[in-house]
Amino acid sequence: MGRRVRRAKGALQTVKSKELYPRIFSRHAAAYKARLDEIMARQEARGRARVIELLEVRPGMKVLDLACGPGTLSKPLAALAAPGGEVVGVDLAEGMLALAREAGITNARFEVMDIERLTFGDATFDAVACGHGLQFAPDLDRALGEARRVLRPGGRFAASVPVSAGDSPAWVLIDRIIDRWLPPAPKASDQSATRSTVNDAGALEAAARGAGFAEAFVEALEEKVRWDSAEDFVARCMSWWDLAARIDGVADSRREAFRAEAITAMRQEFPGAIETSGRTHVLWAVA
Repeated sequence: MGRRVRRAKGALQTVKSKELYPRIFSRHAAAYKARLDEIMARQEARGRARVIELLEVRPGMKVLDLACGPGTLSKPLAALAAPGGEVVGVDLAEGMLALAREAGITNARFEVMDIERLTFGDATFDAVACGHGLQFAPDLDRALGEARRVLRPGGRFAASVPVSAGDSPAWVLIDRIIDRWLPPAPKASDQSATRSTVNDAGALEAAARGAGFAEAFVEALEEKVRWDSAEDFVARCMSWWDLAARIDGVADSRREAFRAEAITAMRQEFPGAIETSGRTHVLWAVA
């Protein structure tokens, strides 16, 4: 999904990225996993799927999954690395890691770790993945440098980054309703430089080369997501991390009023299934 909710007018709560996002993702880990499992199964998460393809993981390889969340990429990567290989997933959200461990992936392990400060030795891994995680790193250059440092010579790094939700009419409509009913989302105060870089394919390639990668390329992919109904669309949006952060702390009565209006408006405009589209950048780099 990876949608960025538009910022509403009003006072914003500002906080550092590493204080904000681990808390939000841990609180809403189960809902995040449920939605992501669904779009992966329906082959709608093209960016994440492309990351897996580009790494060309083979049996016996040791793979690092950065900002691994509930193990969405760790599981298929571990299957490709078996037998004899291993996946190590790292994340700062303990709630996400708990779900990853519960998945019971026999050749994977998961650790709380900052992707800007990896504790692994140089040239430890054959491949490094990151599915929709780089945009949360306040120091993108350092995160990319750490990915390069832990890769063996010739090893591959691939990362997907959501860039835009596009101009799908469904997002335009739901954004108007969100801004009427909900407070502004808390804002990370140290992310502007990273967001600017990952949104620009040329700048992202240059950042990867600046981090020491011998080659770096960025692909732009369109991702289309299907929602079964207005009810499904609103329910999934309310449980997704970015909108959920705006709902946290809102009184139950106001939350229910928002939900009811959103469903009614969406059903009137989109009486059947709903399709939205967005754009994702996929970075592929070679150490």
